[in-house]
Amino acid sequence: MPRKPSLASPADTEPAQPAQGTDHLALRLWLRLLACHNLMEEQLRSRMRQSFGTSLARFDLMAQLYRYPEGLRMREVSRLLMVTGGNVTGLADRLVAEGLVERRDDPLDRRAYRLCLTPRGRDQFADMAAQHEQWVVSLLAPLGERELKELGELLGRLKNQLGTP
Repeated sequence: MPRKPSLASPADTEPAQPAQGTDHLALRLWLRLLACHNLMEEQLRSRMRQSFGTSLARFDLMAQLYRYPEGLRMREVSRLLMVTGGNVTGLADRLVAEGLVERRDDPLDRRAYRLCLTPRGRDQFADMAAQHEQWVVSLLAPLGERELKELGELLGRLKNQLGTP
């Protein structure tokens, strides 16, 4: 999958028009969320590459397939990952060649197939997922348990208001 464009840090970004009061606060918060996301993603991307010789995009694809043992059609994977079918095809082709993913005929549509993790792919993903979780825990460790719960609740409310499943 193509790398997401690097976003400027909040200090480097000027709004097109000056914001006032809570508008300015909301804009600053949005920029801070982006900065935190980008910094954490870069750390995870680097650690995944160093520890497992793989990309975060491959990890994300394997994570979706792990959640759906019966497999997923290509368009379902694209929707879940929010990327184009071409990006998924390239990743899937490489994972199939490595014996981590297999293509299975779709029993409901003879013209389609489903991507599934192989047993080797499931084992490899489980190892990566355990390490990934520890990395995320360490990145968020500066926040205490109470702060993590509060932040989770606030972000959950925002996500619900935005209408994202």
